[in-house]
Amino acid sequence: MTWIEKLAIVAAAVAGMELFAWWAHRYIMHGWGWAWHRDHHEPHDHALEKNDLYAVVFGSIVIGLFTVGALYSERLWWVAVGITVYGLIYTVIHDGIVHQRWFRWVPKRGYAKRLVQAHKLHHAAIGKEGGVSFGFVWAGNPTRLKAELKRQQKLGLAKLRGDAERESAPSA
Repeated sequence: MTWIEKLAIVAAAVAGMELFAWWAHRYIMHGWGWAWHRDHHEPHDHALEKNDLYAVVFGSIVIGLFTVGALYSERLWWVAVGITVYGLIYTVIHDGIVHQRWFRWVPKRGYAKRLVQAHKLHHAAIGKEGGVSFGFVWAGNPTRLKAELKRQQKLGLAKLRGDAERESAPSA
């Protein structure tokens, strides 16, 4: 294989992982796997979350891909490299910048700010139902995401954080 083929495989794997991550986040983490993901959406002071088990599972799969790739398929090995690159990007962007688990930096402009805004809007929905912005590296337009959340709220598809605060406030 040429280096161009290897780089193309890695780039395709990174792009494919964002699609897979969107799907897994929407339908697994906010679906039947909510028991592991729930604590990621709730305030806590623990260094680790049950949600981190997803990294262990997905990392174990990639180790398997590296092993099978090393034994049988150079292309599969490079796919595993791409998935690992995506995992590193995810760790820096999602855990590092968005949730500030590894360092403190609040972006003031540019795409990094848009990523943080989109993910904060994702966390604005309470529970596993409804919500927006399930990708980890691609961030939609925050104005459109807010409008979609309001639409879901009106239809009763999503409960937003402000709803819970208003419901628990004493009535005048």
